[in-house]
Amino acid sequence: MNYVSTRNKNVKISSAQAIVKGLSEDGGLFVPESIPKLSESEMSSLVGSGYRSRAKLILSKFLTDYSEEELESCINGAYTVEKFAGSNPAPVKKLDDNNYVLELWHGPTCAFKDMALQIMPRLLTTAVKKQNSDKTIVILVATSGDTGKAALEGFCDVEGTKILVFYPAHGVSEVQKKQMTSQGGSNTSVMGVIGNFDDCQSGVKRIFSDKQAVKRLNDGGYVFSSANSINWGRLVPQVVYYFSAYAELVQSGDIKMGDKLDFIVPTGNFGDILAGYIAKEMGLYVGRLVCASNKNNVLTDFINTGAYNRNRDFFTTMSPSMDILISSNLERLLFIMSGCDDEKISMYMEQLSKTGKYTVYNEILNKIQTDFAAGCADEQQTLKAIRDAYDRYGYVIDPHTAVGYHVSGGYSGNNKKVILSTASPYKFPKSVITGLGGSTQAENEFRLFDILNKQTGVAIPPSLASLESAQVRFDGECGINEMTEKVYEFLNI
Repeated sequence: MNYVSTRNKNVKISSAQAIVKGLSEDGGLFVPESIPKLSESEMSSLVGSGYRSRAKLILSKFLTDYSEEELESCINGAYTVEKFAGSNPAPVKKLDDNNYVLELWHGPTCAFKDMALQIMPRLLTTAVKKQNSDKTIVILVATSGDTGKAALEGFCDVEGTKILVFYPAHGVSEVQKKQMTSQGGSNTSVMGVIGNFDDCQSGVKRIFSDKQAVKRLNDGGYVFSSANSINWGRLVPQVVYYFSAYAELVQSGDIKMGDKLDFIVPTGNFGDILAGYIAKEMGLYVGRLVCASNKNNVLTDFINTGAYNRNRDFFTTMSPSMDILISSNLERLLFIMSGCDDEKISMYMEQLSKTGKYTVYNEILNKIQTDFAAGCADEQQTLKAIRDAYDRYGYVIDPHTAVGYHVSGGYSGNNKKVILSTASPYKFPKSVITGLGGSTQAENEFRLFDILNKQTGVAIPPSLASLESAQVRFDGECGINEMTEKVYEFLNI
């Protein structure tokens, strides 16, 4: 299977090449030339099989230049019982007969990014070997909170790689910041940026397309790649857990094969929900995908109107991983729904770059609204959702999941609903305790772990319990225009 750029479909490369490159030289994102379909027998085979078997089937459809042995090695190394605290990395919890939660935060960093970033380094290093490259891969990451730590954890001390994470210096939670700045490993570095996530993401994209920077790295024996969801190797593993959730509910008898499910997805960069759309195009029985935004509701407005406009106030919220106004993966959806019209996509992205906005044609908007719905939650609605989930079901959710919970409550459909839960409540203890009506008069977020534990009885994840005493290794900050120089300093070139 070949992969093409969203801005030039004449660019055709293999899946391994797409994973190594991360971003096309024209600034476009790589997508498969066509989306493979699962047969009815293949769908049935997912029921009763484990997560790793499901991952092997789905990934084999897209990563056609990887051998069966290579895929098995990547999958078995990523989804271990030790890393995901159990035999099922993505369990489904039942709230009532019509509402379920897909828990995606049982990995080493307690966030859904682990589902992709535990396997992506293995896919990447396998791809490098297949290309017989002797260059060191430099992973540049822009994070709104969770991707950074998950990427650092995944690439830590992986031979032939170095990783530098940029995060908004004053735009992540205390727990998220400490997770990143205390990261171990000889090949890792972390840098705070004076700005928001969009500034970090734009800066990383700018470095990728800087020919002088690319040449300087190449001369030094390095080559860029990305662990953000702009990289297909980060996105495609996320498709797996939609199929897995469906298979789990068939196996439990909550649905029958062929019944449709609606998935409610808290998302800022549109990668998590795009994975659901790809699953639907592969044949998964999905009704609609409901995009749940926080107060930064640029995606909600776009799905409801067809007008994308980032020229608006930026809010720092209690769900920081969704504090995003430039949703990169939307470009992939528009490319697919436009019939792979690369000229149209280039026009939209140029308008976004120059004016901060664009409006899609009605034909594309109608297609989007057939498959997607959208809603949003402000800060008070998020807190209320945390309380409601606990009062009604005895279930504790983090602020991002709470956004999805609120939007789910306002969405009426004929199908059963699955809310994607993207982080452990212990990643954001202050917001969760506030939502539950408890006191947050502790000197820092780490002291709130015990308060939340006593209030709810939910166990503190071991990886977070020891975080307060972890040694900070990276306390640097830089301006937006200094990011390229920080890359050179990290690599000593």
